Amino acid sequence: MPPSIRELPDELISQIAAGEVIERPASVVRELVDNALDAQATDITVRLLAGGVRLVQVEDNGVGIDRADLSMALKRHATSKIQALEDLESVSTMGFRGEALAAIHSIADVTLTSRQAQDVHAWTLDGASGELTPGSRVTGTTIEVRELFYRTPARRKFLKSDATETAHCLESIKRHALARPDVSFSVWNEGKLLAQWKRSPSSNAQEQLNARIQDVLGNDFMLNSIELHTHAQAPASAVQVLGRVGLPDAARSRADTQYTFVNGRFVRDKVVAHALRSAYEDLLHGHKQPAWVLFIHIPPQRVDVNVHPTKIEVRFRDSREVHQAVWHGVQHQLSQPRSAQPAPSVPSSSTGSPSLTDAAQAAAIGIPTPLASQTQQPMVWPEQNGLRQDWSMVAEPSPGITTHASNSFTSQQPWPLGKALAQLHGVYILAQNAQGLVVVDMHAAHERIVYERLKAQADLMQQETGLASQPLLIPVSFNATALEMATAESHRLPLQQLGFDIDALTAQSLVIRAVPVLLSASNATELARHLLADLAQHDASTVLERSRNDILATMACHGAVRANRQLTIEEMNALLRQMEATERSDQCNHGRPTWRALSMTDLDRLFLRGR
Repeated sequence: MPPSIRELPDELISQIAAGEVIERPASVVRELVDNALDAQATDITVRLLAGGVRLVQVEDNGVGIDRADLSMALKRHATSKIQALEDLESVSTMGFRGEALAAIHSIADVTLTSRQAQDVHAWTLDGASGELTPGSRVTGTTIEVRELFYRTPARRKFLKSDATETAHCLESIKRHALARPDVSFSVWNEGKLLAQWKRSPSSNAQEQLNARIQDVLGNDFMLNSIELHTHAQAPASAVQVLGRVGLPDAARSRADTQYTFVNGRFVRDKVVAHALRSAYEDLLHGHKQPAWVLFIHIPPQRVDVNVHPTKIEVRFRDSREVHQAVWHGVQHQLSQPRSAQPAPSVPSSSTGSPSLTDAAQAAAIGIPTPLASQTQQPMVWPEQNGLRQDWSMVAEPSPGITTHASNSFTSQQPWPLGKALAQLHGVYILAQNAQGLVVVDMHAAHERIVYERLKAQADLMQQETGLASQPLLIPVSFNATALEMATAESHRLPLQQLGFDIDALTAQSLVIRAVPVLLSASNATELARHLLADLAQHDASTVLERSRNDILATMACHGAVRANRQLTIEEMNALLRQMEATERSDQCNHGRPTWRALSMTDLDRLFLRGR
């Protein structure tokens, strides 16, 4: 006979729940710090022993817990943060389910000491016995979690070394510290201070945030990132995106400096990740990973945080609204040429000689925008893929450029990339600006200029008449899934505007009769499948734009000035002026840098001048 159905005991239920909520000591740290922040703490101290396995202690100066509520704190689904379903639909606190402390209590020894402002003394709750006794501490709460997983020894075997678990705990606290620059955090490990981040004395929120990001992620991140602040209006709400995004030059091989927060909660979200990857397209070399600290503020009613047991995932009511806000904000910031932007300030205590990459970012080249008087002499290229490429190879220099032969720079010569001096081995342009030396890869720079112009032309064609469509001599059919069939039917008009003619052939197949002219050489079936999949989740133009840009990038690479092409001084200066006025001109289409700078201070340091 099969076993009969019976109700599980409460302790086993809590241990099963703990398996979902508590993965490792860092999970305990996250949940306890969440509670401390909900208690309005401004000073939080975390103490660890054996990577958090022997002890996780979190002490805060929050409002504390009333004596009458202490016995309820360790019970399942007991919380002060929500009372009804309506509260769950607009959660504004870090915790809300009332299951974390109960889950921790089911697999470890828990002691809770708390005092409110009006209390004569603190009260201590022994989780094992349930005994409540007088305690000693100032206003706030201290929670001690000892011998984690001792009641579920099989789970304990899956933990890593103490050093690894300590690193995970520290990373969890870093996330909280980045999200709350108004709170001080201290982390102790084995009785030694491991990390400390004090709240900024500034009353300015942006200054507080920058100071905390610098404290947590270091000066290198500040030097190699730019500030982001955007505000996208929606019909019934507003999405605000701020933080800092890393420069493409500073991209890393690992995705270990990517922090996304939604209403102060660290999350991993596919919508936001897709928006960021799209914003960095054409700017990253190889498979490099960009760095960012991104804060998304959205009305609580428009985001569901009750999606994952660990609360690390969210679901947006209007994902496209968030996607567009993130993409537009990041893309706009990254498109501005850095040659005309001031470098971020760092503390004067920074030491060490800067690398060539650091020098390019740290050089004070905050000169106004370049001269606008540039007449262009076109160089006609052969027609390719149906588009006549009638772009200038280089611009004729303005009169102001040709007449100044002096090496001195004045405010009447706003040239961030300087004045060309010579060409090195037919590959690099050497230029002098007000701060020092600029080295430009002329092929990479011109490739970006041509590429951006081709994109602008294609965008203009699409806005005016939609993308030109190329009928297929022999229509292509393919077996389609139910989702692909539904997407093709419901998005017929957007597909036509993008140059596609896709229709149902049978109940389970689609036929492609036309594709965009720009993509006529692509695999029609593969392109259609990618487009339909992207259309089902994101904006229809995303995959199309990516494929289109790949073709335009190839055209730009073939059309750009080649290495060993001898340029005159006037041609070199004209190229520099175009770089200053072209979006994303700091990288070529493949993500390689187009220029580097060394200030006079850097050069003096290299040659030991002044020592």
